[in-house]
Amino acid sequence: MSEIAVGNIADIPPGEGRAFGIDGTQIAVFRLRDDSLRALDAVCPHRGGPLADALIDDCVVVCPLHNYTYDLGTGDEIAFGGSGVRAYAVRADESGTITVDLG
Repeated sequence: MSEIAVGNIADIPPGEGRAFGIDGTQIAVFRLRDDSLRALDAVCPHRGGPLADALIDDCVVVCPLHNYTYDLGTGDEIAFGGSGVRAYAVRADESGTITVDLG
């Protein structure tokens, strides 16, 4: 595994996402309202929309530019049959440090 620390869970309000640059890739980390975390590529492949700024619920993130919708668990695009994004394993330890597994 290649886990990379990206920040602290306290820096992401519940129900929002933040983008982090990791090894030249933008990754969006989302903190759901139940405090669980999800992580996807931060750029929509359709038109380059910023997924970290998108609306989320417990299951999906909706690109703010053209409503492409990505499953937060798998990264699959589920609204229009478009290309998906990569999903990453993500967790926060007992101190709140968020790590993303690039493996």
